Amino acid sequence: MKLVTAIIKPFKLDEVREALAAVGVQGITVTEVKGFGRQKGHTELYRGAEYVVDFLPKVKLEAAVRDDMLDGCIEAIEKSASTGKIGDGKIFVFNLEQCIRIRTGESGDEAL
Repeated sequence: MKLVTAIIKPFKLDEVREALAAVGVQGITVTEVKGFGRQKGHTELYRGAEYVVDFLPKVKLEAAVRDDMLDGCIEAIEKSASTGKIGDGKIFVFNLEQCIRIRTGESGDEAL
């Protein structure tokens, strides 16, 4: 099992959710986050004064998937989250040691 974490632009959330559902991902967790990567934020103009916006709004998606679904999941996120511009985000993949469904006590792939 793998835990796929993706940091994407907020307006791409619906597209990514639909793409993940199409490849069989049954559940995701979404968190609104702020951060920056290589672009180190940007400057904006407000009432004639220029100021720096260090942390940009992003959305963090987390999905636990079976090993055989990993490639499809990554491909779905890459295609649906891409705008071709800086700040599109990143995908991280972690080994998921164990998963347990609290209601039934099922564990492993059955709990997903």
